[in-house]
Amino acid sequence: MNTNRHKKSIAVLLGSVLIAGSVMTVDGNVVTADAVSKSKSTYEQTGVPQVISRMSPSVVGIIGKVTPGSMNDVDDRYNLAHGTGVIWKSDGWIITNAHVVDGLSGITVVTSDGKSYKARAVHSDPKSDIALVKINAKSLKPAKFAASAQEAIVGETVVAIGTPISFSLRNSASVGVVSGLNRSVDGSYRLIQTDTAINPGNSGGPLVNLKGEVIGINSKKFAAVGIENMGFSIPAETVSYVANHLLKYGEVRRASLGLELEESWSAIVGLPSDDPLTVTKVRSGEARKAGIEDQDVLYAINGKRVYSVVDINERLKSFMPGQQVRLLMQRDGDIIEVTLKLSQDGAMAVEGGEGEFVNVKRK
Repeated sequence: MNTNRHKKSIAVLLGSVLIAGSVMTVDGNVVTADAVSKSKSTYEQTGVPQVISRMSPSVVGIIGKVTPGSMNDVDDRYNLAHGTGVIWKSDGWIITNAHVVDGLSGITVVTSDGKSYKARAVHSDPKSDIALVKINAKSLKPAKFAASAQEAIVGETVVAIGTPISFSLRNSASVGVVSGLNRSVDGSYRLIQTDTAINPGNSGGPLVNLKGEVIGINSKKFAAVGIENMGFSIPAETVSYVANHLLKYGEVRRASLGLELEESWSAIVGLPSDDPLTVTKVRSGEARKAGIEDQDVLYAINGKRVYSVVDINERLKSFMPGQQVRLLMQRDGDIIEVTLKLSQDGAMAVEGGEGEFVNVKRK
């Protein structure tokens, strides 16, 4: 009886021993309160809280008034729209979404320390949904961008920081995982899928890994009854490609095949497919000079297979208009190789019509 009473007294004391200094575990190891405190400090230095703390000074809120005459225009001084941006360069260049700044006037950027700046220049590329905003500021803290989002792993923890719903909620953070990579979702380029909460106003904000690197710019989400936690971010390599063009040229000088192409049924519905693409219209003078014809079939660019329009657009990111590529094609059952001089997206064709960005017709 005395022995049992002694055992009970030890058990009761365990909870208070932790606060006082140490506790005896089942396997005989001693855990001290100092060790618990040290463990917490380590987490804060290497985990989510530290990532948020380090990244927040590089995240800004963007707000402006809807331009008069636009669809959302109302004669109301409170008719404002807002989003998020990421500091790209210390001298005041901010990366955000094109859809955040397009149609806004009097754009104001608010940094994490509460300072406000008027936008002095805006360069927008709606096709990638990336824009640059310039403010007159110095010594800003630029975010660290990953070289490529392809280094990400499905299931790894990521953090989204932004301005959800209300401009007063700037620098709000949400945590989730990378749900998928290389997603083709109603866009020109591949996207990162994440279950991290991305709400209206988060657009243009960063998706950050636990190394503190921006792996993507949050752009869109699926929102409907029965759909939960399906957000999408523009990968860092696409952001870098577009932002560098915007900074250097004020536009994206995007290379184009100068062709209108039709994807296979399998590619359209998302089935695994080895089917090529079919030329439905030759748009550029360069493509006509190369001898490309309607109903030619496209298999590869510079030896790399392409199965969809997104594949082509991804391949062409590494080229400039005027450069040449080799196309592996099929005509009337014969496999042929065509050398094509790339045109510039949006340039006028020699024989009428527009040289479009690679388009796709849906059957």
